[in-house]
Amino acid sequence: MNDQTGKLDWNEDGVPISQRFDDPYFSLQDGLAETKHVFLRGNDLPARFVDKFHVAELGFGTGLNLLATWQAWRQSGVGGTLHFTSFEAYPLDVTQMRKALDAFPEVSELADELLSRLSAKGASCDDLVFTLVTGDARETLPTWQDKADAWFLDGFSPAKNPELWEEALLRHVGSHTRSNGTFATYTAAGFVRRALSDAGFDVQRVQGFGRKRHMSIGTK
Repeated sequence: MNDQTGKLDWNEDGVPISQRFDDPYFSLQDGLAETKHVFLRGNDLPARFVDKFHVAELGFGTGLNLLATWQAWRQSGVGGTLHFTSFEAYPLDVTQMRKALDAFPEVSELADELLSRLSAKGASCDDLVFTLVTGDARETLPTWQDKADAWFLDGFSPAKNPELWEEALLRHVGSHTRSNGTFATYTAAGFVRRALSDAGFDVQRVQGFGRKRHMSIGTK
């Protein structure tokens, strides 16, 4: 495993913890429920789904957000293709992802489908085009040639991973969002909300998940 790969510890409940950032990859309470509350509900999904709807994400992690979104897409019956792009500096390998995702049997079939096709650049399935952009998002996002309908801002906590919450990067999030596009994030840190407001979003602080009192959402 090289220095550009995610390095993990596992707590007693089987939750993966980043060695680099000393932060869990998903909620210690229920990672799938957190994803549905923060990122799906926070972006008013699946109600907004249409063919070629494009989700972009800072921080791919275990792939749980993608799987929850893909599951919601299929259950919505909207048809067509979901586009999902993740920016990740330290990707996990398939073995690490599979071990982490074993905690969520609700998405096990989708996990098998994704991981069997996953490459260093993403995966393509019948109703999903997934693009994985590896490297520092501060360098890769500015040159991205697309725009998202919804953003999942899911880097490790701003206190431990400040690079993914810098004002300049969040400005690029704004410029790579379609008109009336949205973002959602678990953090309600004031400097993050101010940066997203400056990036062109109407930002709101709303109820968070579990023990987190607040989170942030916004519309461009």
